[in-house]
Amino acid sequence: MKKGKKKGILVIVDGIDGSGKGTIIQHFGQWARKKKMKVLDLRKYGQKYHSLPDPAELKKYDAILSAEPTFSLIGRAIREELVKDNGREYSAHATAQAFSLDRYLLYQRIIIPSLEQGKFVFQERGLTTSIAYQPLQAEPIYLPEILSYEGNKLALKYRPDLLIITELPPQLVIKRLDSRLAKKDDAIFENLPFLKKAAKQFSAKWFKKIFEAEGSQVCYLDSSQSIAYGKKLAINCLEKFLAEK
Repeated sequence: MKKGKKKGILVIVDGIDGSGKGTIIQHFGQWARKKKMKVLDLRKYGQKYHSLPDPAELKKYDAILSAEPTFSLIGRAIREELVKDNGREYSAHATAQAFSLDRYLLYQRIIIPSLEQGKFVFQERGLTTSIAYQPLQAEPIYLPEILSYEGNKLALKYRPDLLIITELPPQLVIKRLDSRLAKKDDAIFENLPFLKKAAKQFSAKWFKKIFEAEGSQVCYLDSSQSIAYGKKLAINCLEKFLAEK
């Protein structure tokens, strides 16, 4: 993406399942409201309406809270069927293409218009998840193919300005997931062997270089401490980035 085309700020928070990503996104929403910004929680919008708002609806907001997969359209099918641990198996390639298409719609309908309007976008997961997770599946999909999908190419073009990776030992993640059954997604990725491999992907030098090469600032965040401490670290990452921008 050429400099000068994007006025807003895109912050993506990623990491293995159960490592505190959603909590941080929620806290960024609180941070924005304290700054007198009007915040649209796209996650709640999708859960309520099963659709994405039109770009015109975005104009009255200053900050957007988002997540991948979305809670509408293709994202809803991904959450409720494709990655659900329900005994039915779907091709890894079909699932990867679904993620890319969901991402393509999200960027075209929400992310790009929001950034062009100068908004903050705080998002849980993104292309980062596809790069970390999809090569680890039983039917692995490697980086060149992942980056060839239309939605993924678009997401790399509009790479995050700030990428925060939450780090938490997989063994502790499993304990957290088991203790919050009401919130557990029952996703096919929520098992210890997979999470151990995924954690290594997120912490690998090659992973960081992909986004730094595109101009992203990458911040690794230890989320093994208290929730309050994790929130403090996240705000420090954000405010340091904004101060240096």
